[in-house]
Amino acid sequence: MQIAFPNEVGGPERRAPAVPELVARLQAQGLTCLVQAGLGGPSGFADARYEEAGAQVVPDRQTLFSQAEIVLRIHPPNDEETTWLRNGCIHVSLLDPFQDRSRLDRLAARGVTAVSLQMIPRITRAQRMDVLSSQGSLAGYVAVLLAANHLNRIFPLMMTAAGTLQPARVLVIGAGVAGLQAIATAHRLGARVQAFDTRPVVEQEVRSLGARFIKVDLGETGQTRQGYARALTPDQLRRQQEALQKVCRESDVIITAAQVFGRRAPLILTRSMIEELAPGTVVVDLAVENGGNVEGIVPDQVTRVHGCELIGPSIPPARVPAHASQMFAANLVAWLEAWWDKKEGRLNLDLDDEILKACVLTHAGEVRFGRDADGVKEAAS
Repeated sequence: MQIAFPNEVGGPERRAPAVPELVARLQAQGLTCLVQAGLGGPSGFADARYEEAGAQVVPDRQTLFSQAEIVLRIHPPNDEETTWLRNGCIHVSLLDPFQDRSRLDRLAARGVTAVSLQMIPRITRAQRMDVLSSQGSLAGYVAVLLAANHLNRIFPLMMTAAGTLQPARVLVIGAGVAGLQAIATAHRLGARVQAFDTRPVVEQEVRSLGARFIKVDLGETGQTRQGYARALTPDQLRRQQEALQKVCRESDVIITAAQVFGRRAPLILTRSMIEELAPGTVVVDLAVENGGNVEGIVPDQVTRVHGCELIGPSIPPARVPAHASQMFAANLVAWLEAWWDKKEGRLNLDLDDEILKACVLTHAGEVRFGRDADGVKEAAS
């Protein structure tokens, strides 16, 4: 079978869906890898390295798509690329079914089996396929470095002959994978870290990373079966903002990483809250691609409000593309190898398997999303 790895074009994207080491592994299993020319350039992987691994470098994008039986990539196809896909092709990417139903309809009409990496369930069997976790961990790391680069002071406690420099005070809102990595990175840099999450169950993880967990009585919150935070009611959101206001005023850095699966990111820092922050405060919003946690945030810009800097990095893992590509490619290969039958030379997709039941969104001309996927109703309710 022929697997295509196309370039990701436009915006700040610098990651590649394949690295030479993993291409060689796929080739050894009897798969033919086609990579678009220049695929790994921004990540530091020249075309020659892919060729040494056994891949064919294809200069023309349309040719690449039209030859592929399987497409492994990062972003979903645009309208033109959809028309290039072969009937029966398997297309694996970050495809958001909650926000882009029309794209699902077009893929189904082309007879494409569309797989959403976001929808892979968070179960033990699927850990190696979990791109949200692998990329989220890098996003948390990048957020802290961005904040440290823009902050007008250093992170660690430093005792010098000229006096003692107090550590920076960092507040992380949202203790998912990205938030926990932000906590760990800020703590390693010597900051005094506090964190908040609507899910009380994450308190132990936050404390184990050296941060103080902020408790706010919001009533019933909890999490979904997949471990995602539930959406707050308007009253709960108001109470959360009121409780965090004082902590925000006392922070030098605020990193927001609050997401609700299948929905727009919740607004946590309002304009009025930002206006009360101390001049020089740095705010990094990791939810900017999904609407943002911070009012007035602009993707990929630094916005200055009342002496504070608001930073909205879209695709933060793309700022460390070598490792981001390595991890993303490993997740893709893990998904492929789970269903690859080397002896028969084909993918055996058992659509009754709990992983595929959740992440295969279109197949055989039909949109399957919402039919059987665990957690869909819960996420959308």
